[in-house]
Amino acid sequence: MAVCPHCKKHVSLDIAHREFADSLEVHKELVGLMKKEIMYSCPHCDSILGFGFFLGGMATGRP
Repeated sequence: MAVCPHCKKHVSLDIAHREFADSLEVHKELVGLMKKEIMYSCPHCDSILGFGFFLGGMATGRP
């Protein structure tokens, strides 16, 4: 189980597979048409946990 480095509360990427009742799903914001950028933030304190990106769209077949 992951822990937020700012508020020290448990967070999970998937709310269906969480182990603790007080953990919540990490917020994900997705933007972009060809280059998809994702920002992950803590559901408890809204601190930014990280960023990710991938190529998407018609070229790769990803949504």
